[in-house]
Parts: sequence; structure tokens; C-alpha cells
Amino acid sequence: MNISNGQLWKYTSFTENKNYSFNKNEILENITKEQIDEAYSKISSWENYKPTPLLLLNKLSKELGLKKIYYKDESKRFDLKSFKALGGAYAVEKVTKGNKDITVSTATAGNHGRSVAWGAKRLGLKCKIFISEFVSDARGKAMRSLGADVIKVKGNYENSLIECIKQSTENNWQIVQDVAWKDYMLVPTLTMAGYSIMMKEIVDEINKEKITHIFLQAGVGGMAGAMVAGAARYLENIPKIIVIEPDSAACVMKSIESGKIEKVQIVRESLMGGMSCGEPSLVPWKILKKSVNNCISLPDDDIGRAMKLFANASFGQDKIIAGENSAPGVISLIASCNDEKVKSKINLDHNSNVLLIGCEGDTDQEMYQKLLKD
Repeated sequence: MNISNGQLWKYTSFTENKNYSFNKNEILENITKEQIDEAYSKISSWENYKPTPLLLLNKLSKELGLKKIYYKDESKRFDLKSFKALGGAYAVEKVTKGNKDITVSTATAGNHGRSVAWGAKRLGLKCKIFISEFVSDARGKAMRSLGADVIKVKGNYENSLIECIKQSTENNWQIVQDVAWKDYMLVPTLTMAGYSIMMKEIVDEINKEKITHIFLQAGVGGMAGAMVAGAARYLENIPKIIVIEPDSAACVMKSIESGKIEKVQIVRESLMGGMSCGEPSLVPWKILKKSVNNCISLPDDDIGRAMKLFANASFGQDKIIAGENSAPGVISLIASCNDEKVKSKINLDHNSNVLLIGCEGDTDQEMYQKLLKD
């Protein structure tokens, strides 16, 4: 089976960052080395903590003519099946400082809310979660099962966030949000410090092997920014950073093109629900605006097929449960290799060691099964 048949794998647009300059010290002014190190020492001491698998997609690397493709499998992260377990729960612990009287709240499209709910449950705190009407019942149920009150809000994610801020202000709840705004920077920074643990685990595992390219999914940019900060903290070399987004919500791409934060109107929700965001968050933007080499936007067309190929062990030796937000990395890599112009622009060749982030497993099981079937 020829996985990378050029007819099949599509990208919508590809851009270069005209303001690119990767400066480790500048990056680590936004999330400090101390914050990154403290997050690692705290989270690695939690019960049941263990690094998630770093898998090799050796069938795919052979076919694409690359040296190695690493896949960080976050479907095995605690019981939450997503890298988000590292962020929200850690931020809950940091901001509540053991005070049992605090009620935490957040707005979410799914995985961040689960992490906050799980973090609150771990510490015996009350938790209020706001979701939009587009969040599936399965995701809502998963948060309720962790003891959270789940409040459904009419409209999209932005509406759920506005409602969360309104009720939290009225009731004196502590908001634990992964999105930053003007006077709300610390919690998103702590959340990203939690995510950066993935980079520490990766570096510990690959030893002296050099990572040359990192493909990073972006919604508001939290994970992407955290991984860039992790790269600045832990890697000796500077890899190429490629950010991937749904073409219906390519807010990071648009912002990188203009050099300032831009908002996009989302006309249709992407299957990549966790990445369907209209505006980059402030903290990750400060990191991403100069450190990203390229942005790629994708249609939804290949999501189900990529998930199926992961599940069938078509990319490597392992059968991998990759959720809809885990698929974009591999799709954009194959699409880049199929386009000679893009391939040479980002220097993908037989010396390339590419890192992909499998940011979630089947966090929404109904959706996962449906996409595999389709």
C-alpha cells in the first residue's frame, strides 16, 4: 500500500514566517527555565506518573525517504488520553495552593476541561466547567464523571468563555483557563509549563539524536508554544518549527503573516475540534511569532484516513489510537513530502529526524469510531 500517494493527501496553504529568528533567551523570558523545571519536578512526582511512549513511524519514514519519524503518543497520558492532562491539573494545583475552599472553573472544547476536572478531583475541590453547544455529549459526560458541574452554553467556544468569566467573577471562582488575555497571563503560562514536560521526556529518550523538524498542532497555540519553549530549554540544536491548523481556523498562520495577533471568523467547525480556534492566545503568541519557520493549513478531508492508518499500524510497528487532533501532524508531513517545492523549502530529506505530537487518543470514543468507519 502506498501511503503517500500524492493524489490523496492535501494541504490548503503553506506560508513562510518573514519575521523568523529563533532566540532561546527571548523564548525563555515568556516561560522561564525555572517554571519549566518546577513543572517537571512537581508532575513527575504525581502518583501514576510515567513518560508517554515515543514511537517510531518507521514504515512511513522509509516511504518518505526520511531518517526517522518520532511520534509522541499522548493517548497514554494518565487516564485522560491527552497531553492536556499535564497543563490544567498542574495549574489547578499551583493556583489553589492546597486551599480546599476554592472552586475552580474553566471553559473548554473538551480535553482541557477534563484536565481541570481531574486536577480538582485529585485535590478535593469543586469544579465548574462551561462548554459550547458544539461539544459532544460524550465529552461533557467524561467531565461529569470526574465530579465537575458541566454548564452548556449556546453558541461557540468564545461564548462559553465569556459565560465562564461572567459567572466566575460573580461567584468568586478561580478561573483556570489555557487561554491568556490582557490581565490573565499567569495561569496559561503555568499550563504551558506543564505541557513542556513532553519535550523533557522526548529528549531523555532520544539521547543524543538530533531532532531536525517539529510539526506542532495549534488551536490558540498553547501546546505549540510550550513545545517551542521546551525545545529552547532542552535541545542543543534549533529544529525547524512547522505549525499546523485547520484551514477553517488558521489564526496562527494569519497572525504570522501579518506579524500581529489576528482574529479569524470560523464559518464552519473543523473535525479537528480542539484546534478550531479563532484567535491565538497572548502567551504562546509571544513565543510563536518569531520562532515558527512555516505554517500549514489543512482541510478535514484526510483526518479519518490518517486515524485508520494509525489504528492499522500502517505507519509503524505499533497500532496507535490517534484522535482527530492527532492526525494533522502526519497529514501535513506527507503532504509536504509530496510537494517538491515545500519539501525543499523546509529541508526534508534522508537526514531528517521529524517529531510529531500525537496529542490525544480516543478522547471522544463515539467520534473516534465514526471517523474510523467513514
